This record gives sequence, structure tokens and C-alpha cells, in this order.
Amino acid sequence: MKERSFLTVLFLIIITSLPAFSQNSNMSGEWKLNREKTVLADNQLFLSKVTIQLKKDTLLSTRVYENGMGEEYPFDENITLDGKDCKITIYDMPRSSKASRSSSDGSLSIESKTTFYGNNGEEDLLAKETWKIEDGGKTLTISFTNTMAGGETTGINYYTKVK
Repeated sequence: MKERSFLTVLFLIIITSLPAFSQNSNMSGEWKLNREKTVLADNQLFLSKVTIQLKKDTLLSTRVYENGMGEEYPFDENITLDGKDCKITIYDMPRSSKASRSSSDGSLSIESKTTFYGNNGEEDLLAKETWKIEDGGKTLTISFTNTMAGGETTGINYYTKVK
């Protein structure tokens, strides 16, 4: 009788853990912006593609930003998923990012601060993103809020899995 109860509990633990495991494996891969579904702001850099390697405790991504002229600006970022700051430098701009994963739906929350130097001196771009898998693993949505001295921009980008 004890063995049967143990097997039942073990089975329930495995079944309830499957959604979390599938979220990790579904998010890893190469994603390309779906330009038909996504509304892009004029004269703004946008994330045109992202390659994700999601592990139990880290997120390694290669982000490729693009401008309106089709010029691409890639960079690699390795962030722990424990909410601690991770620092890198992108094209002479310091960037600090932190990430965490939702235990309920497997989504990722990423907050970053990138400091750049413009005509008016030093300025910070604060970004908050939520990465979520939808459509049975076919779509990655990235909801974002970007804040600078000049104001705030919000939106949702839709990505299709390439590999």
C-alpha cells in the first residue's frame, strides 16, 4: 500500500512539473520578428531577432537590433535568473540587467539599464521586458516598456521560431 501511494505522489509531481520543463525547451532557439503582427515605432531601433539558450539558472541570448535602414547591431548577454545584476558593455555603453522566471507560467521578466552618451551628455535607457511563449511554442512575445528622459514607449513584439 505504501509503495502504491509513493508511486501516485511521484506521478503527480512529474505531471505537474512538465509545463515548466516544456517552457524552458520551447523558449530556447532562434526567433525572428514577425513584422506583420508587430507594430514598430518610427525611427527607433527594434529587436529584429534573438537567439535564446535558456538553462535552469541562466539566460544566454544573442540580441540583434535593427534600425530603419536595415543596419544590424548584435550583442551577447548572459544573465542569471536569480534577480542579481549582470553587467556588460555594448558598443561602449555600460548595461546592467537582471532577470527572473515566473514559476506559474514560465515567462521571463528582464529589467535593464543601458547608459549612453548623446548630444546632451549621459542618458539612461530603462527597459522592462516580459518574454512569454504562446501558440503552443510557435510564438515568443516580448512585452516591453522603455523609459528615457524624453518619455516612455510600450509595446509587444511577436517572434516566430526559426530553429
